[in-house]
Amino acid sequence: MISPRNLLLGLLYGLVAGALWGGVFLAPKLLDAFTPLQMTAGRYIAYGLAAAVLLAPSWKSVMARMDGRDWRDLAALSLLGNLVYYVGLAVAVQTAGVALASLIIGLLPVTITLAGARRGEGAPLKSLAAPLALIIAGGVCINVAVFTAPSDTPTGKLVLGVLGATLALAVWTAYAVWNARRLAATPKFSSHEWSLLTGLATGLLSLALVVPAFMMGGQMGGEVHPPAAWTWFWMVSFAVAIGASVIGNGLWNGASRLLPLSLSGQLIVFETLFALLYGFLHEGRWPHLLEGAAIVLMLAGVIWSVRLHRPSSGGAHGA
Repeated sequence: MISPRNLLLGLLYGLVAGALWGGVFLAPKLLDAFTPLQMTAGRYIAYGLAAAVLLAPSWKSVMARMDGRDWRDLAALSLLGNLVYYVGLAVAVQTAGVALASLIIGLLPVTITLAGARRGEGAPLKSLAAPLALIIAGGVCINVAVFTAPSDTPTGKLVLGVLGATLALAVWTAYAVWNARRLAATPKFSSHEWSLLTGLATGLLSLALVVPAFMMGGQMGGEVHPPAAWTWFWMVSFAVAIGASVIGNGLWNGASRLLPLSLSGQLIVFETLFALLYGFLHEGRWPHLLEGAAIVLMLAGVIWSVRLHRPSSGGAHGA
């Protein structure tokens, strides 16, 4: 059973991680003069540098616990959950907008819950059908709002955006399930250490992007960016790296250890909700009726799921 303390802490970690991750959807808008590959390289080079600095005080201790399997899995997890995911997300946001990207990627609570379901762990999948249906209904509301609103975006761009977001959805589903299982099987590292090691592995992998992103015609439309634009680029990259990657990933790892996947997977809905909130703030408007309905439905789905996982419900095992 999940203890009340673990449930409360896990929910808090997931909420704050979602608030930090939601900002990731706004970053491509703030850096719209740069390519998705440049944004990916910038963010994860910054993540790698920040992780290396934060690991420095305990470097010898952490490295002494590392083995070949750890490095292999960290490299694969970093490739899926960071590099490939962020390229897909950036393409989706730049070509089709924040709302459409958050719509498709907002299905993560459903895909992770289904992909990570294990008999006897968390609430039974059958009992989660109703709250998951509410989350899907929220996604449908956003979908209708996006595709019925007046837009100058060409159909080709919308299709590219859908493909980018679908890629991001698929790889992050695989990452979330694998990472949660790996954390549970790797008690030798704390959640924070595992997050920093992921950052280090991601930073090393992202060095392979430097040449194609920055030295092989990586400028948008052949444009050469002025120094002020590059200053802004690195400011946003480091802000996203430290906020979303270092702190957000660490909190998510903590939630993954405290909660079963049948609940922690659904907490990613907070990323979608905060992404929508930041998008509305950036656009200077209130949510439309369907967008408001989506927010209510998604929150209702998560609250219902939390109630099903409460110790008194008798439906939660493992964690």
